[in-house]
Amino acid sequence: MELCCFFMHFNYIILDFIVIISQIRSYMASKTGKIIADLRKAKDWSQTELATHSGVSREMIGKYERGEAVPSIDAAKKIADAFEVSMDYLVGEGINASFDKKNIKRLQDIEKLDSDVKDKLYFVIDNIIQNTKAKKALAS
Repeated sequence: MELCCFFMHFNYIILDFIVIISQIRSYMASKTGKIIADLRKAKDWSQTELATHSGVSREMIGKYERGEAVPSIDAAKKIADAFEVSMDYLVGEGINASFDKKNIKRLQDIEKLDSDVKDKLYFVIDNIIQNTKAKKALAS
């Protein structure tokens, strides 16, 4: 009897797990699809043009944008490369999600500079940011 109850409880846990995974997959599909559509529209590309640039079929791009499918890692990499963004950016996750590849490359290049040059560069950047924030605060 106890073994039967255990398996029934275990089945409910598995079913709950499957439902949660399905919900996560659906959320990720719609989120990634929206990002792909937004990037495509920003470049003023059709789905066919994105397919040409990425090597991913137009049909699959349509499914991604509608949230009907989640790109495989290979497809996501091809699409990210076509848009010149990181995979983090494409799926909207991770520390680099808000940076395109150009900005990530800039940050990597800055990290390679001598510390003295880096300190001067950060000083200038910090002052520009502080000045911009002050102007916005005064304009409000």
